[in-house]
Amino acid sequence: MRKDLEKLNALGRSVAAPKDYDPSVLDSFDNKHAERDYWVTFTAPEFTTLCPKTGQPDFATLTIRYIPAKKLVESKSLKLYLFGFRNHGDFHEDVVNVIYDDLVKLLKPKYMEVYGKFAARGGITIDPFVNGGAGAKYKALAAKRFENWSGVRD
Repeated sequence: MRKDLEKLNALGRSVAAPKDYDPSVLDSFDNKHAERDYWVTFTAPEFTTLCPKTGQPDFATLTIRYIPAKKLVESKSLKLYLFGFRNHGDFHEDVVNVIYDDLVKLLKPKYMEVYGKFAARGGITIDPFVNGGAGAKYKALAAKRFENWSGVRD
């Protein structure tokens, strides 16, 4: 077995879903193609979190895209991490930024973006988008994608 896979906590094991937001469930492993730029995209079409005031559920399609550097996020741990938001109360904008911050801290990617396409509540949608890059090349990419991000629901 690869040495970098020995420390994975969720993959290949029976793991209970977290009862609340818990970034410690996130696992990473070595990127065997770190010299190459490529995109990794995760789409969670059944993401759920709670309104911090009313406790009512908010539903979204959450999209996470990144260009990895030395680490990749292990998908089962990401699924468990996202599941932890089901009992967590925070505003849409906060949730998207927290997810971005946790993944950047874990992976230190070349570039990352997180987009939450939330279902309408009270006749209005809120679709937060956050992105960023490390180093001049990826900071320029982040600025370009942010400028060109229209906010129009796609």
